[in-house]
Amino acid sequence: MTLATAAQSATWTYVDGDWYEGNVAILGPRSHAMWLGTSVFDGARWFEGVAPDLDRHAARVNASAIALGLKPSMSTEKIVGLTWDGLKKFDGKTAVYIRPMYWAEHGGYMGVPADPASTRFCLCLYESPMISPTGFSLTVSPFRRPTIETMPTNAKAGCLYPNNGRAILEAKMRGFDNALVLDMLGNVAETGTSNIFLVKDGHVQTPAPNGTFLSGITRSRTMTLLSEYGFKTTEKMLSVRDFLEADEIFSTGNHSKVVPVIRIEDRNLQPGPVAKKARELYWDWAHSTSAG
Repeated sequence: MTLATAAQSATWTYVDGDWYEGNVAILGPRSHAMWLGTSVFDGARWFEGVAPDLDRHAARVNASAIALGLKPSMSTEKIVGLTWDGLKKFDGKTAVYIRPMYWAEHGGYMGVPADPASTRFCLCLYESPMISPTGFSLTVSPFRRPTIETMPTNAKAGCLYPNNGRAILEAKMRGFDNALVLDMLGNVAETGTSNIFLVKDGHVQTPAPNGTFLSGITRSRTMTLLSEYGFKTTEKMLSVRDFLEADEIFSTGNHSKVVPVIRIEDRNLQPGPVAKKARELYWDWAHSTSAG
């Protein structure tokens, strides 16, 4: 049996005490995570010699594991140290995605819940260029974010992402890059890949965390930097209309940091000065505080 399982870019994975090159096989058809989706991860970034908020990403993967009923086995400090060791295996020319993960190997009662004692860990590092900050388009998705009563929305859990994926695929079928996803009450929650901000009359606003999406680490950092610079920055319930009438829209997320939205539905936007300043502030902060 031949399968196309080769890594799509330079990849190193730490698992069971050793580093392995490529897309190492760590799951089988009996693995609980493969069968029932009991996995969590986090995503940090190395670029231009820095890894912003790496410690917070490492801490969050442990919190996510606990939220999903898994048993984390690595300290924040250990994950951070392993990351810097692994980064030495790359040539430093391309940005690297940093993905610590936990998953359940076995199930408990009737196979459905995870067996916490079977929790495994890996740290996967792979080259992944930063996307261009030129901007992307958004459309409102027909799909909604779940609530904490229906899904583990307090964890960065792999089982949440098929919902994001179908939202993005549906948006792309209609000619857009990404999807603006609402919560069950019709408030804006996030995009399919990131947290979202709008600017109106110089006032920076972002959806208030309500248990349907993660309040991202890059989101939090960007809010702090903008507030310290002097922008009024507010978390509040926001409607689709608020975004349709905004002066600027931009996203924040670990994968691409700060990127403007240049089209929402049939309305074109220009990359605005607040988004530009947010990106500048983030880059300046990252280079001043987070070198290894």
